[in-house]
Amino acid sequence: MDQPKQILIIDDDTAIRKLISFNLKRVGYEVIEANGPEQAFEHLKKTTPDLVLCDIMMSEMDGFTFCEKVRLQEKYKALPFIFVSAKSSLTDMQRAVALGADDYIIKPFVLDELLLKIRALLRRSEIYKIYGAKKIIEEITLKEKPKILIVDDDKVLTKLLASSLEKNDFEVKIANNSFDGFNISKEFKPDLILSDILMPDSDGFKFRNLLNADKELKLIPFVFLTSKTEEEDILKGYESGVYDYIPKNAGMNIITAKVKAIIDTLFKERKKVVEEIQQAAETIKLKVVTDVPPKLKGFLIEHWHQTYQGIPGGDFLDYIKLSSDTYAIAFGDVMGKKWGAWYFAFAYAGYIRSAIRFVAQSGEQHSPAKIMEKLNRAIYQDAKVSEIFATLSLIVINVPNNEIKYTGAGDLPLLIKKIKTGEILKVESEGLLLGFHEESEYEDINIKLDLNDEIAIFTDGVVEAKNEDGELFDLIRIKDVFQNYEGNSFLDALKERLLHFTNMKLDDDTTALWIKRIS
Repeated sequence: MDQPKQILIIDDDTAIRKLISFNLKRVGYEVIEANGPEQAFEHLKKTTPDLVLCDIMMSEMDGFTFCEKVRLQEKYKALPFIFVSAKSSLTDMQRAVALGADDYIIKPFVLDELLLKIRALLRRSEIYKIYGAKKIIEEITLKEKPKILIVDDDKVLTKLLASSLEKNDFEVKIANNSFDGFNISKEFKPDLILSDILMPDSDGFKFRNLLNADKELKLIPFVFLTSKTEEEDILKGYESGVYDYIPKNAGMNIITAKVKAIIDTLFKERKKVVEEIQQAAETIKLKVVTDVPPKLKGFLIEHWHQTYQGIPGGDFLDYIKLSSDTYAIAFGDVMGKKWGAWYFAFAYAGYIRSAIRFVAQSGEQHSPAKIMEKLNRAIYQDAKVSEIFATLSLIVINVPNNEIKYTGAGDLPLLIKKIKTGEILKVESEGLLLGFHEESEYEDINIKLDLNDEIAIFTDGVVEAKNEDGELFDLIRIKDVFQNYEGNSFLDALKERLLHFTNMKLDDDTTALWIKRIS
């Protein structure tokens, strides 16, 4: 371990506490000792350990009460927590899990078993952080039922377990062999996989290896539900990335409670990741879409931007003043929905803004094509930035001359509405994605707007929005709204039609820009 994990031991039995402490230090852990909950709370005010080992029967406050108080604090809701106790009844175990404990070890314990469970829980905690962050970006499921896949050839047990999980508000699918399990995993994308080890066609270890060969499926939390509890099998499972073992003889209530504890921890990590990144974005005041468009004489400019479930995404929009009478509008989308876009959009959009400003201040003519070529070359030469492709529409408006020039890089078509004829013109650029080729060439397209003519442009979050039947909103509906909307704002009409079409469920961040010549 590059940085030793820190474990808090809470036990009023000094001998037990020292025994555990000695053996944890021997294998490389840092240890904090507390003789009871009161001293433990003092430690928690100063530091956040990686895991807690806690007795139940203590004089000043029992371990159940301590665990409950710890879990009430937001920062400790996902803190790995193991009870180590002489209390061995099923009722005590059920209560421990219900209060938020991750595991339960009965005294007297086998030291190797304790170390194995600590190692497993710490590993699982790290996986939660990685998987939780990735999963929240790819597909937010906080408001949906958690999805569980059970892979086991015991049809009676799987039906009983599925019924128990469904009663606790889980969505469950069953596979009776590893090959079906793999195929269902690809489509179902479960939050957790429960798998037997002993199966006739291909055992659980082979199934785990099959998942490990897939870069997405290998990150799904995987738990063995098995009657095999030999140390050799347990170690073999952990080496293949298994996050926990649940004995089949634990009983349906215990199995269900442990599954619920794992899922609760996972979702808490997801929520924490979202809140931290949103807080960071707010703190540094970095936005990918400008709040208010500029007021240009003779033009009305409006935009609509809606993030995916409140998470900053890949769409970006900026208005850049090139001179006293000329503005550039940069409108685009970082490729790689949700995960790549959310993680990288701030830096990428900032890079584009800086590059455009640099080119604009160099004294050259205000040609969007020339700006795009230099911007593309700069991005191509930056090894890290060039790995993330982006589409970009660049519009330059010269106010006194009523002159509009446009060029695009892998973007969607721009629509022009001619008010005199009612015609909708589609303008398409042939420019390549930014960073795709160093010497990409771009072309200036001159646009002439007569009085009351309009321009509309949008990201793929609008075009590719789907209804409940999987039908795309598509360019045809956008053109229909653009041509026939009533009222003072095309964007109001577009937003109303799109949200109605998707039943208020947009699955990507969505941005649209509208320009109208008003004098």
